[in-house]
Amino acid sequence: MTFAVRAVVGLVYLFLLAPVIVVAGASFDGGKSVAGRAFLQFPPSELTLYWYENIQPRLWEALGVSVSVAAVAAAAGTILGVPAALGIVRGNLPGKTLIATLLRAPLQIPFIVIGIAFLQTYYFVANAVGFGLQGTFAGLALGHVFVATPYVVGSVGAALQRFDLRLEEAALSLGAGRWTTFRRITLPIIMPGIYAGALFAFMVSFGDVPISLFLAGASFTTLPLEIFHGMEFDFDAAVLAISTVVLLGSLVVLYFIQRIVGLDVLLRSGGNG
Repeated sequence: MTFAVRAVVGLVYLFLLAPVIVVAGASFDGGKSVAGRAFLQFPPSELTLYWYENIQPRLWEALGVSVSVAAVAAAAGTILGVPAALGIVRGNLPGKTLIATLLRAPLQIPFIVIGIAFLQTYYFVANAVGFGLQGTFAGLALGHVFVATPYVVGSVGAALQRFDLRLEEAALSLGAGRWTTFRRITLPIIMPGIYAGALFAFMVSFGDVPISLFLAGASFTTLPLEIFHGMEFDFDAAVLAISTVVLLGSLVVLYFIQRIVGLDVLLRSGGNG
């Protein structure tokens, strides 16, 4: 690799990582008080954990809501997406192309439109049967499952497209039943695609703002939405601290995924949606 290529690659990495480095570094700055407000700087003039020690409970609660909703969305998306991908790739369903298009439709619709659509649907159901999901955890999770499922369908479908059917045929010819063949042969091979779809679904749900803006309740909210509201009128330095905590937590999760599955496998499985 020539020096010019290394320089270009280094500049690309710097461009991608610079905002994250600035946020994480500034979170350790003591801050200068101007008109009663703290202004942080990068590089930090003095290292301190003050902002980490003063993260408001509402931010921790919002983080818990975000993780819970994202986990539900990823799990439900996986339960729905794996059979859907199997049906699309291997089934002989009439209108299979149309079904595949409809399953990918949430990826083409702006999230703010999805949020409005779900909110209006909840109001319609509430007026019809007297039970509404607006402002509830279930209602918020349902909206996130809607946008999370296509990621699982795409990643598992990509894994199935590359699947060697002769492996299943060999297992069946040796006396294994269809369920045993699926459990012992098919499922382990497509598992990287399932991991990739679930991971992407979790990330999309965790970082969502537009859908949560319409479906979150007054008594609970997600972390991105809490940060959005917090930055809308004033700057809270603790936001940088909680953001750095999320960043470090994400790196830990990615490290264990790399050890268990391998990020290269995840990217190959999830990149062909």
